[in-house]
Amino acid sequence: MAEHDTQVVKDVDLSELTKDAFTKVADYLNGELEASTEDYKMLEKINKVSAAKYADLRNIVSNVNSSMQQLDEKYNALRPYISQIDDIELAVNALEQSAYKLDAYSKQLELRYKELEKR
Repeated sequence: MAEHDTQVVKDVDLSELTKDAFTKVADYLNGELEASTEDYKMLEKINKVSAAKYADLRNIVSNVNSSMQQLDEKYNALRPYISQIDDIELAVNALEQSAYKLDAYSKQLELRYKELEKR
């Protein structure tokens, strides 16, 4: 009879240990699933924030592109005037060189005149 009681005690202990082990494994697996769920929620938030940021960047790039097109149109409209300014600058430079030459020539004439006056 003692042997039978020992067997019952062992079966009860084994049953309780098995239940405890299954409970702990279930708790562990639930914790892992909750952690994975939280990771996926965090990734979802990161993706939403990234998508919003890329949408903002897309708007900025679109605005910059529009501004660049407007600037290009304005530059093309001003191109004839810029060409005229370049031509005027060349003419002014040539006129300046002529003025320097004329000044140098007039100084030479003045020196000759003074030499002739001394005689």
